Amino acid sequence: MQLSIIVPTYNEAPNVAELIRRVSAAVVGIDAEVVFVDDSTDETPDVIREVAASASLPVRLVHRSSRAGGLGSAVVEGFALAESDTCLVIDGDLQHPPEDIPLLFERFQRGDADVVIASRYIGGGTATGLADRSRILVSKAATALTRSMFPIRLRDVTDPMTGFFLVDRRAIDAATLRPRGFKILLEILARKNLRVAEVPFDFAGRHAGESKASVHQGLHFVAQLTALRFGKMSLFALIGGLGAVVNLAIVWALTVAGVDYIVAAIIAAEVTIIGNFLLLERFVFHDMREAASSVWVRFGKSFGFNNAEALIRIPIMALLVETWHISAVVATGLTLIVAFFVRFVFHSLVVYAPRRGGVEPTRARRFVEELDAQAMSPGEL
Repeated sequence: MQLSIIVPTYNEAPNVAELIRRVSAAVVGIDAEVVFVDDSTDETPDVIREVAASASLPVRLVHRSSRAGGLGSAVVEGFALAESDTCLVIDGDLQHPPEDIPLLFERFQRGDADVVIASRYIGGGTATGLADRSRILVSKAATALTRSMFPIRLRDVTDPMTGFFLVDRRAIDAATLRPRGFKILLEILARKNLRVAEVPFDFAGRHAGESKASVHQGLHFVAQLTALRFGKMSLFALIGGLGAVVNLAIVWALTVAGVDYIVAAIIAAEVTIIGNFLLLERFVFHDMREAASSVWVRFGKSFGFNNAEALIRIPIMALLVETWHISAVVATGLTLIVAFFVRFVFHSLVVYAPRRGGVEPTRARRFVEELDAQAMSPGEL
């Protein structure tokens, strides 16, 4: 068997026959099988069995009585059941075009990648299948946040959120995976250093049925992301929180002394911008400094961005004070919370971005990366 195609499904009965028809046509010349790992509560399992009886390639079904772990755990179970070590994951709603399966397989056969990702965000790829512009913006924001949390591991990955990818299961340690929802590719990439290649694809609209996207899934994603990146982001938050306390203390002390609250906010911002940068250099992004630009360039980027952010944040703070009559200290605190997330993304993706033609990671840095990626949530210690 050359290729095992894993399809995690949940109530996708209207799409099964068309999916198998298109997959069968796409993999002509490839010795392939389809493995459905199904958690459905509708007639999807019966439809799969009916279609499998007349399919031109082997179709297997595992129907699970429990959805523990969601689609991510279904994919991991599919890895274990696959006949081939070369496993391709594709959704059951036909938003991932089966006609692109040979492209991923051919790219993998070059032998220089452990994972081949179908990306919506490289040249030739599109995300038109997302329901509307707001969904596209949410997707891009989530991708940016994800890449900012893993700037080294995901340096060459434009679409870590995709559910359409091919992986050599021998290159991953399934026992280390902790699937929490549907972003299993992120889990795979974050847990281990892998060679990655990407091919573009057009993300289409659903063939039939309704989208499974929901606020609940969004919360699952946030929980998954936080658990994976617990170490670096929590330390960034700790330093940011310390800076916020210092900022508030300076604002309070200066306003008590009779200084205008706008002037007090500016002084507090400048002091904490410099202090936070020094702490981030030492404790948070120390493993990324070698491949990044010089310290003065990093400082210039950080200082310039934080001042630009302050120029936006302070007028908003003033608006809260003057219009809503919120105290200066409370208004400062509220705006700092929002600023935290923006700062984290910018520092990870811009300030400490690897410079073009940068040096290869040292052995010590690779060791730090490995430990960092294996960071566990408190319940796993």
